[in-house]
Amino acid sequence: MTNKACVHLYCGDGKGKTTAAVGLAVRFAGRGGKVVVAQFLKDGTSGECRALAKLETVTMLAANPVRKFSFQMNEEEKQRTADAVQRTFATATGYAVREGAGLLILDEVCAAISCGFLDEQAVLDFLDGRSDTLEVVLTGRDPSEALQERADYITEMVKRRHPFDDGVTAREGIEW
Repeated sequence: MTNKACVHLYCGDGKGKTTAAVGLAVRFAGRGGKVVVAQFLKDGTSGECRALAKLETVTMLAANPVRKFSFQMNEEEKQRTADAVQRTFATATGYAVREGAGLLILDEVCAAISCGFLDEQAVLDFLDGRSDTLEVVLTGRDPSEALQERADYITEMVKRRHPFDDGVTAREGIEW
């Protein structure tokens, strides 16, 4: 039996996808491993980003230059976001390879793909060609069949109840 690195896919409409990825990053860093976290369509100011950035072996990257949801963006903002997402993907994957990271987290990569900001084939090619020592975590809603086929773990977060449904907005330290 080999000890190859795996691909994790945390998906679904429930809360907890990023939280699970961050938990794995903390666990891996706690064992001295190098971690690269790239957050797509997020601005890098959330509590988890601030905490992870304090860990010596964790590198944080974020790509949301206009700080809006994709459906709120005009065409120029969408282009700026696509450019930032593509740069962040290239930077994160390149850095993970060059620096010998053992864990790469691509947070909200499914949304970056589904919004048309990132070419899915680039992600698939990276997954197919990555070193067998690089564990990769993908998060987001509605992953494609191709992403699911490449996953060794698939964990689906299912929303049963959420305060947002009762008008409670995202809360600092809990949702961000």
